[in-house]
Amino acid sequence: MSDHADHDAPGHLRRIRSFVLREGRMTPAQQRAFDEHWARFGIDYTASGQDFDARFGRHAPRVLEIGFGNGEALAWASEHDLARDYLGVEVHGPGVGRLMNALAARDASNVRIYKHDAVEVLEHEIPAGALSEARIWFPDPWHKKRHNKRRIVQPDFVALLASRMTRDGLLHLATDWEPYAQHMLEVMEAALDWRNAVGPGQFAQKPDWRIETHFERRGLKLGHGVWDLLYRRT
Repeated sequence: MSDHADHDAPGHLRRIRSFVLREGRMTPAQQRAFDEHWARFGIDYTASGQDFDARFGRHAPRVLEIGFGNGEALAWASEHDLARDYLGVEVHGPGVGRLMNALAARDASNVRIYKHDAVEVLEHEIPAGALSEARIWFPDPWHKKRHNKRRIVQPDFVALLASRMTRDGLLHLATDWEPYAQHMLEVMEAALDWRNAVGPGQFAQKPDWRIETHFERRGLKLGHGVWDLLYRRT
């Protein structure tokens, strides 16, 4: 994976990546997580639709977190919401390894992870209507104007995501970059498949289920605001 646009493919629009793969150095513990825990928690991308009931061994509502970073929020949420199953998607290996170690430490059974591009996972692996909730918290804001097109929250993407949601399914966005918050609001308010859960054109109060992570605390200390958006699938 790279930070440049994909080559054109027959029948598909040329797509720009929303991330740069800066892998970083994995600690021995994070590398060991792949060796010891990937078979349990990981899903290898195969570009074919998944049977998640079989993957989790039960039928339950499913929550997708896109770009879970170091996994702090996903680990907490899945531990405190055992009635639902969680899918996490992240391209950066150190965060995936860290999350797998946390899951193994508590013998978690309700989380599965992709280490892959979220758009491709949504396009090819997640069936229509499979998700009851999706979370995109603090995605890369791509703050330079010439890079704004790389932001993951775009009309085509939220339409794709809507096709994978149950009716009235929840999309929760959060960012600490105000221009991106305004961009998210504009995209979502114009999206026909979504309605604002708190009122047209409104940001939401921080819900209890989104914990304040280390990343967020650092931003708040620097004077950053945080904006949450909640939308329901129509």
